[in-house]
Amino acid sequence: VQLQASGGGLVQAGDSLRLSCAASGRTFSSATMGWFRQAPGKEREEREFVAGISQTGSNTIYRNSVEGRFTVSRNNANYTVYLQMNSLKPDGTAVYYCAANLREYRWVRYPQKYDYWGQGTVVTVSS
Repeated sequence: VQLQASGGGLVQAGDSLRLSCAASGRTFSSATMGWFRQAPGKEREEREFVAGISQTGSNTIYRNSVEGRFTVSRNNANYTVYLQMNSLKPDGTAVYYCAANLREYRWVRYPQKYDYWGQGTVVTVSS
């Protein structure tokens, strides 16, 4: 599975962005998908979980700080997963990565359980 994230940009606090992650390969519909972010100055090992969605989209989960503001969704027909981010805050500044996990949905929060990663898209939120 190859993943291509897009949609990042420079916005002001309170604005919205919609990230997209296009996948290649038919295994997309079998994958739990996750969004992670790496803040400036943090190492790869410090990437934090943002949101995840199960294979069919019936289950979603979020980190506490984005609950109610971010929405993850997917379209298995066009192999794409989305992250709608509303009411963005400056602490949301990071490189956002999408990732695919071919294991069970219960591993959705754990970056070390993901098999494929996109290249990242930069989100900068100014105050």
